[in-house]
Amino acid sequence: MIDLRSDTVTKPTNAMREAMHAAEVGDDVFGEDPSALELQHRVAELLGKEDALFVPSGVMGNQLAIKVLTQPGDEVIVDRSSHIFNYESGGPAVLSGVQLHVVDGDRGVLTAAQVRKAIRPGAYWDTPTRLVCLENTINKAGGRIYPIEATQRVAEAARDRGLYLHLDGARLWNASAATGISEREFAAPFDTVTVCMSKGLGAPVGSLIAGSRERMESARRYRKMFGGGMRQIGMLAAAGLYAIEHHRAHLPEDHRKARRLAEAIHAMDSFSVDLDSVETNIVLFDLAGDLVDRDADVVLETLAEDDLYLVPFGPRTLRATLHRDVTMDDVERAVNILKRRFG
Repeated sequence: MIDLRSDTVTKPTNAMREAMHAAEVGDDVFGEDPSALELQHRVAELLGKEDALFVPSGVMGNQLAIKVLTQPGDEVIVDRSSHIFNYESGGPAVLSGVQLHVVDGDRGVLTAAQVRKAIRPGAYWDTPTRLVCLENTINKAGGRIYPIEATQRVAEAARDRGLYLHLDGARLWNASAATGISEREFAAPFDTVTVCMSKGLGAPVGSLIAGSRERMESARRYRKMFGGGMRQIGMLAAAGLYAIEHHRAHLPEDHRKARRLAEAIHAMDSFSVDLDSVETNIVLFDLAGDLVDRDADVVLETLAEDDLYLVPFGPRTLRATLHRDVTMDDVERAVNILKRRFG
């Protein structure tokens, strides 16, 4: 089986399982889990923030950020391709009572001018614009890295109007690995940042939200309210610590595997891929040639017969996500399956 559906399908290595088994644990709701405290301190340090909080998922981390940075009735600026808009089940409206102002950026990247235009003038009848959320890397743009210069310009536009900033950094580790820019530098303009342990880093579960100590105290209260207060989570935290120390350095290998797959797909008449868009570990490609009128789901069913699994990303778009549980030999096998079936 070659599973390219997501980097969330990774499984803990034996060494990670051993670290989990040996973890010190305590009741995290009482703030007494030593492994969770260590992970939170480590991530806060990496992101250049005062404090961090372990949460079950990236969605919860993003929703906690919105909760602590807004009031009911506020408005949040996001790009149309953002995870917060597309994949979080209407959480901002339900959990925080805010509405999203959706802007059409360039493959997920907003300009400062777009942000300025989206900010409400401030009349008493306006919905108050309170927060701008960006994403790095951008999932629906094929793992695109949010350019740091563009981030800084958007941040300046937001700060000029007194807005807060949140970064959905689920794959921020990939952006740092691909550019050499530290996670701390990418995170610097933001009031809150989320990062994921269970994607490219290969931990079984968990994300963290980081920010000021005061905001993390507020986030801890809302985490409990949202049902995310956990008890002996040291084993999960130990997996995250192990992933940061031992798996983070290997992320460029996932990027090389994605590049190899993309180049092979590019050579096939049945598919179309923009090689310039493949910046990290995600490859988006369209049906072309004899497949141009086919449905993505039908193509995926055919590939599944050969135990190659991807996900649809549109009526005629497929997504392949490379990760640590896929070898370069697996990539070559996937290329041969694609050639045999549709080449």
